Amino acid sequence: MSISFAEDVKPTPVQQGSALENKLIAHRRELHQHPELSNQEFVTTQKITDWLNAAGIRILPLGLKTGVVAEIGPQQGPVVALRGDIDALPIEETSGVPFSSRQAGVMHACGHDVHTSVILGAAYLLKAREDQLPGRVRLFFQPAEERFGGASQLINAGALENVDVIFGLHNAPELPVGTFATKSGAFYANVDRFQITITGKGAHAAHPEEGVDSIVTASQIVSALQTVVSRNVSAQQAAVVSVTRIEGGNTWNVLPQTVLLEGTVRTHSNPTREQIPQRIRQLIGGVADALGAKAELQWFDGPPAVVNTPRWADFSLQAAAEFGYQAEVAPLQMGGEDFAFYLHHVPGAFVSIGSASEFGLHHPQFNPDEAAIYPAANYFQQLAEKALRELSAQ
Repeated sequence: MSISFAEDVKPTPVQQGSALENKLIAHRRELHQHPELSNQEFVTTQKITDWLNAAGIRILPLGLKTGVVAEIGPQQGPVVALRGDIDALPIEETSGVPFSSRQAGVMHACGHDVHTSVILGAAYLLKAREDQLPGRVRLFFQPAEERFGGASQLINAGALENVDVIFGLHNAPELPVGTFATKSGAFYANVDRFQITITGKGAHAAHPEEGVDSIVTASQIVSALQTVVSRNVSAQQAAVVSVTRIEGGNTWNVLPQTVLLEGTVRTHSNPTREQIPQRIRQLIGGVADALGAKAELQWFDGPPAVVNTPRWADFSLQAAAEFGYQAEVAPLQMGGEDFAFYLHHVPGAFVSIGSASEFGLHHPQFNPDEAAIYPAANYFQQLAEKALRELSAQ
């Protein structure tokens, strides 16, 4: 839904086609052509470092293997952080754009090249106004978001030291360019992974009665798992259980001894997050026992839910409306984001910027509209300054 603000709010005009806009699009295309996987972003890190150095923006010596943290503004006063991510995905690009990935099997299919260019643009704009800033803006170019480890790396390196508030973004291909969305409280989901190993008794396919069929057991378990949410979680709570991989057998006439299932669980509340693995263990144990097999669950905790600080979510939404975005209250997202780890340490807000791609995130034909980059850079420059003034006035 849309949110209304006072009538005297005037949009900030954005000059399209400027030299800076062209520069940011060139940055994005350079990054897009040379994508790197999580924790392998060495060339990307060097490019970002070179661009920041050329602009006279100081880089903090945090000893990171990949990723960059930079800072603009005086040493005194509050500190506002802006975060973009820099890693790509193991996907073969088929978008057909003239600046397609030159790295076989690797693609910026999530738009982190866009995010990096937006935060670079905000950095350039803030640098031009450095002597007017009532505090510091710290810029995170974070590695390894797709592996959910990059945020913790920056936190452990001291990137959050003295930070008062942090903002981050993700492009939203389902939203038109010029649209902005966020919400207070829970936004992105808890992300957990599971593996289930089913052990039966192998046998000749012509004599299944001599074995215990692990494939039939796995099939029954997959069906039973569909009841975890529909019959154990309140309809007022968002949750998803998805089986995404089945592996078993190596030939056509043998019943395999074991079958492996793998999948993910997405939730927003901690009680629901704790409830689901307990229920999965009960279900798989019961089904396996009934069929004479055994089933073992391995559970892997992923990043927690992104829970926006209400004050700063509302602040960013108000700032977006003042800037000229179509500002909307976002629905709950079932995707995950390791930005959540920052919010366990400092207040802040994660937001969505419309990028109008026909194909969604993680699709080999994902192609966000580059018209979203320059306005977003302007917005984050203004958001950072507004937040500094807000904090300074306290």
